[in-house]
Amino acid sequence: MIAGYARAVLRIQDLTFAQLLLWIVFGAALAMWVFWHASKHGSRHATAWGIATFLLLWIGLVAYYGHYLMTRRRY
Repeated sequence: MIAGYARAVLRIQDLTFAQLLLWIVFGAALAMWVFWHASKHGSRHATAWGIATFLLLWIGLVAYYGHYLMTRRRY
């Protein structure tokens, strides 16, 4: 217990094979969507954005979305 309360922490050791497989499939699908979106909008580093999203999941997704919002063309 830390500071009077218990925290439930999900560790990779606690995942079942099915849960781990589900997270991998979810990460791959999200990475493919980011790659597709980046390619469609003319990013020169679409592959890097897809790999970053797969490896870092939410951090990569938020970083890509922030980058997209700051650099998109406004007509």
